[in-house]
Amino acid sequence: METQFKFPKREKLDMIVRYLHGNLGFFAGALLCACLSMVFNAMTPQIIKITVDSVLGEEEAQLPGVLEGLIDLSWLKSDPIRALWIAAGAVVIVAILRGVCTYGQRVNLSKGSEGFVKQIRDDLYRHIQRLDFAWHTAHSTGDIIQRCTSDVDVIRNFVCTQLVEVVRTVFLIVLYLSIMISMSPRLSLVSLVFIPIVGLSSGVFYRKISRRFQAADEAEGEVTTCAQENFTGVRVVRAFGRERFEEERFEEKNNRFSQLWIRLGKLMSVYWASGTLLTCLQVMAVIVAGTIETVEGRMTLGGFIAFVGYNETLAWPVRALGRVLSDMSKAGVSMDRVGYILKAPEEGDGPDAEEMELAGDIVFDHVTFAYEGQPVLEDVSFTIPHGSTFAVLGGTGSGKSTLIHLLDRLYDLGEGQGRITIGGTDIRKIRRDCLRRQIGLVLQEPFLFSQTIRENIAATCPHAPEEELRHAAAVACVDEAITEFPDGYGTMVGERGVTLSGGQKQRVAIARMLMQKAPVMVFDDSLSAVDAETDAKIRAALRRQMKGATVILISHRITTLMQADRILVLDRGRVADMGTHSELIARPGIYQEIYEIQMSIDDRRLVEEGGRS
Repeated sequence: METQFKFPKREKLDMIVRYLHGNLGFFAGALLCACLSMVFNAMTPQIIKITVDSVLGEEEAQLPGVLEGLIDLSWLKSDPIRALWIAAGAVVIVAILRGVCTYGQRVNLSKGSEGFVKQIRDDLYRHIQRLDFAWHTAHSTGDIIQRCTSDVDVIRNFVCTQLVEVVRTVFLIVLYLSIMISMSPRLSLVSLVFIPIVGLSSGVFYRKISRRFQAADEAEGEVTTCAQENFTGVRVVRAFGRERFEEERFEEKNNRFSQLWIRLGKLMSVYWASGTLLTCLQVMAVIVAGTIETVEGRMTLGGFIAFVGYNETLAWPVRALGRVLSDMSKAGVSMDRVGYILKAPEEGDGPDAEEMELAGDIVFDHVTFAYEGQPVLEDVSFTIPHGSTFAVLGGTGSGKSTLIHLLDRLYDLGEGQGRITIGGTDIRKIRRDCLRRQIGLVLQEPFLFSQTIRENIAATCPHAPEEELRHAAAVACVDEAITEFPDGYGTMVGERGVTLSGGQKQRVAIARMLMQKAPVMVFDDSLSAVDAETDAKIRAALRRQMKGATVILISHRITTLMQADRILVLDRGRVADMGTHSELIARPGIYQEIYEIQMSIDDRRLVEEGGRS
């Protein structure tokens, strides 16, 4: 899902503010603790300075006003060993206070960041659930997952770690520079010279890092998609002996992904190496200039030691601002990728859409439809009488499943493409959720959740009693098979229903749909994986169960369709023929040809058995 979507900077800021809402207290607490930690950290060089100059040396001390009445320097000077112990104790106390502040910073930051990222994940998942079917078919699952995990983590790392680090660093720079300038303006100037150089070098790398990270991030999505497809389709891979082919395909994508990250790593290495060089040059310049200042008597020895300590502490955060810029470029790319999903339009209903009970005939009125310019249906018209059983027969690609997708509003008809009505009401005037609740749908390849069989059957009616659930399973001819499992209805079906056979999955899906008690029931080639005898039993049981419901059957198998009230024959997206089984079999055409190919003596017997109610 490669895209050039760009989130405007203003919208990126609005996004951050929106998801910070509700967690600002935690971030404020983290920032307060971080600033207090810096204040305590700044005390240590001052303790060393006073100890060296005024306790061990002869310089006149200038203590803060709060401490002047509490500490007698003459008493400390009388016993240097005692003075050193007291200085060491003061350093330990300051370190403990700093540790408490660091703990508070980490705890608050952890709570705030988790609250922040939880809101993003919740919104993403909620939004993806409401995106239209066409969007999902156009984008790979692996890339969607990668955007919802890796990209969200990149955003979280930047907003919750780096932005807090920025505030902490700015506070540190202001505090330390204020102290350093008060100690030696000339030496402070030497230190300040390197700051714009570091900032300029960071800016040079910013755009290059951004482009390379985007390419690497998209390559990661391809690797994730490849792995996801192979893990879910492992049985197909094994069945066709494609292990070596799939290994080579994954290795090719993984190699490209690795090479892109190596390129990014090389660029980052150059950046960090140049940053380290500039930092070392700054420290060296301050030491050389400070030594000259001390030798010439313009700075005390304790002041020089303290100044060097402040400079070293200041050098690395200034360099870290460059890391913020590189992480900002990564976060910008990730926001674009996450924003692409959040900006995708959700399925919507018209202003006049309302809830209604589905009753009456289903009419396809001159329906024409195409997928991305590829015609699928062309001027298709037919009527499904209310309460009848309607069948659709056609070859692969004739548009059978598309009819159901349109009826369920997985796709909407545009202007001039005809219309679909139920009881005389255009389905576009019926709320999607209302429409889909009343259309039971069983697909040829049903999806089962990684839960128990009981939970899968009860998905549409979670609080249904056990008797009702087992009755639905019995109608679908799967109750007996389920009870043979060691755990019965408590059997875990595994990912995508891997525990069950194809026929068992289809029958569990039928039982799940029956629990829905929908007035319109659609079977889209949903008995293709069961044998003809079981097919006949299921059809007979369904006829007894579904009295009064409108039933739509789609199948390649004549025996499944021939008991329908009317049968529609599609050919290349057009209506080729329509009528009852006896009418269609009596005249030459596609239906008669398929009937002659498929039918045998055994099939005729099963037709008779399946027709008994």
